[in-house]
Amino acid sequence: MKIRSFILATSIAVGAVFLGGSWWAVSRGFDEAFSEHARRQADDVAALTFGAMYEIMSRGWTREEAERFLAGIHDREGGADSLRVLIYRAPAVVARYGEIDQPEPGALAAGTLRSGEDAESVGGGVFRRSFALKAEARCLACHDNVAVGDVLGVIEVQQPYETLRADVRAGFYLSALPSLLFGLLVALGAVWWVSRRIGRSVEEVEHSLASINSFKDLRHLAVDEDRHTFDEFHQVHASIITLAARLRTVAVDKDILLFEIGLLEKFVITSEVIRDWRIYVGRLLVDINTIIDAHVLFSVFQIDNELFDIEIFWYRQPDTEARRLIEDAIRDALKADERFCEPATLNVHHHAPDDVGALSALERDQMVLRVKSFFVDRPRIGSIVGIGVQSAALADHTHSLVLDSILSTLLNVVGSIKAIHKYTRDLEYYATRDPLTDLYNQRVFWEMLGYEIGRSQRHDDRCTLLLIDLDNFKLVNDHYGHATGDRFLQQFAATLRSTLRNGDILARYGGDEFVIVLPETGVEQGYGAAQKIIAATRAMAVEASPGGDIIHGAVSIGLATFPDHASDGKDLFLFADNMMYRAKAEGKERVSLPSEEDVMAVFRDVSEMGVAVLAAVNERRVIPFFQPIMAVGDGRIAAVEVLSRLEVNGELMRADQFIEIAEKIGIIHRLDNIVIEAALAQVAASDFDGYIFFNLSPRALVLAEFARTLRTVVKASGIAPQRIVFEITERDTVKNLSLLERFITELKSEGFGLAIDDFGSGFSSFHYLRRFPFDFLKIEGDFIANMLNSERDRIFVQSITALAKSLDIQVVAEFVESEEVLADLRTLGIDYAQGYHIGRPARQVLPATD
Repeated sequence: MKIRSFILATSIAVGAVFLGGSWWAVSRGFDEAFSEHARRQADDVAALTFGAMYEIMSRGWTREEAERFLAGIHDREGGADSLRVLIYRAPAVVARYGEIDQPEPGALAAGTLRSGEDAESVGGGVFRRSFALKAEARCLACHDNVAVGDVLGVIEVQQPYETLRADVRAGFYLSALPSLLFGLLVALGAVWWVSRRIGRSVEEVEHSLASINSFKDLRHLAVDEDRHTFDEFHQVHASIITLAARLRTVAVDKDILLFEIGLLEKFVITSEVIRDWRIYVGRLLVDINTIIDAHVLFSVFQIDNELFDIEIFWYRQPDTEARRLIEDAIRDALKADERFCEPATLNVHHHAPDDVGALSALERDQMVLRVKSFFVDRPRIGSIVGIGVQSAALADHTHSLVLDSILSTLLNVVGSIKAIHKYTRDLEYYATRDPLTDLYNQRVFWEMLGYEIGRSQRHDDRCTLLLIDLDNFKLVNDHYGHATGDRFLQQFAATLRSTLRNGDILARYGGDEFVIVLPETGVEQGYGAAQKIIAATRAMAVEASPGGDIIHGAVSIGLATFPDHASDGKDLFLFADNMMYRAKAEGKERVSLPSEEDVMAVFRDVSEMGVAVLAAVNERRVIPFFQPIMAVGDGRIAAVEVLSRLEVNGELMRADQFIEIAEKIGIIHRLDNIVIEAALAQVAASDFDGYIFFNLSPRALVLAEFARTLRTVVKASGIAPQRIVFEITERDTVKNLSLLERFITELKSEGFGLAIDDFGSGFSSFHYLRRFPFDFLKIEGDFIANMLNSERDRIFVQSITALAKSLDIQVVAEFVESEEVLADLRTLGIDYAQGYHIGRPARQVLPATD
């Protein structure tokens, strides 16, 4: 019930009770007064009647006089509402003087005759009063048959009062009606006025409560001192303000909590977020401003021990002074932390949207007063040191606590984005680069060579390939150590860069071999560039150790020009390789310039080699070699990798010497079948029970003939398919990946294992990893070989391992050539190790050991 309704109802009830009570009291008082008046009138009439009757009796009235007197009293004319007086003789008087004609006494008079007591009654709208006439001493003279005090008669006075009383009441109420109406109007006016005052008080409280639409409205709630309300309502309003103040200290804004919960969704980090992570953080700042006013969000990353990368994101366009203020605040925050007390170089980047207004002078002046920083104990994820925000909400203790939680969440989000961005960038970079020299790697070289040959064909132009090999580099490694050898290679790479033009393509092909593609260059220009390289290398000097020997370099260079010496990339490389070996044979430190006879000889050798490889395959002179793979956890030989060797002219050729020829002449699938059959036969005859890894070309896998032969060979060997693992490499790109995917799916359904080889050497590695269900991942050996000397290589290996573990793929590390590398692999949690330190390829199968 509303207060106004309650007051109105209460007023009506009180008025009704008051009016009814007044009515009852007035009526009762009126009746009592009227009755008393009638009683006094009856007394007076009775006294007068008795006095008159006594006066006549005292003169000695006769019987006839007495009867006339009584008849006159009884038969007095008057209306029904007139006063009547009746006199009744007692039995003693009747006995003395005889009967007379008189009315029969009523019950009231009869009672008085008997008892001698006066009585009265009310009934039928008539007031009756009876008076006993008792004998006195003076009465005994005439009434000698009674004693003093005996009843001689009764006088009964009858007063009709109903009509009179109704007339009197009507007159009374008629005269009181104006006063009653006036009082009613006054009462209604009072009720309306009180209701209006209460309504205004309630509206004031309702208005205050209705103004609270969000958590921030609590701080604007206040009592209106210039009030027109009741004190009680004012006290209630003040109590609400006090409650709001308490709520601000203990309650948390729902919007802030929803935003904090929504940050969890930000952990769904897509490639777009990683690529445009700065835009992503800028959007986070916009989201924060939907619930809290925050002008600046900044993050601090540690690049190295002396360099901090500061990313500052602005909600509005700052001026120069605002930028300086926030930079000083961040610098002071870093200095205030004991971990960063030493002066450090700050690399500051400001990011502000272009489509918003500028920061006002007041906002700028208040900005530094409320800056919240959150630093981690130790930079880990993405090398992030800390994160901070500038917000007016920091003045509120509860908001400040919530902002701590938001900042810690943002720290993880931003740190994860930066880490993934960094690792992805490194993966993309090192997929194209040699990690030691920072030159293009072999894979990019082949892509660039193919592109340059295609461009030369379209423009009827030439390009020249230089294949460079360091002379006697093995002696440098053996005598001074691999660390010195690596520094020598790095210095040599820098020397090569200094001799080339912009646009020339330089790559490390492998080991101490380097290749250079010279666009729009003929034989003579290529020869001049080669001579320049020889001179620069001869002048190069590397100090073996501080104060130690000075090492000078020398190179042998093979030269081949498109289209003079070959019509495709592989033949061009083969020609340059032959020229390089001829330069070495002629005494080293020179460039071998090909003649027409050289061209004929090289291609004759290539043709002869093709014939020799074809003959060896036809005669099944393919010999499997087995290289052990060790389980890092317990040190047992858990697997072997099968490598192919080809017997040609009584000598064994390595796979890198004949694989390209076999693929070119279209017999690679036959070669793979032969080596698989021979290897499985040897394994079946041995005690080895581990995995058997086979290298397969994707081109061979898509051939239906190869697939049928493979199933037949495996079934005949009696070895379970679960022990056989096929390694997929990117040596030969397959255009129809759907066909390859279907065949691999069939292999997996039959129980065969699948491994991706040389992971990290190219972009296709990630594409293959995403598309195919691999069981094993073999990390590119160059990263393993250099991980002790290069923190970047180690981070790369660690990242690949973490990626594989997340995908439930076992990891194999190649090129393990020392106990130190093996020990480091254990700390990284790598599953298997392969390399010369574990064991070299051999013709016999190594038995499994515990």
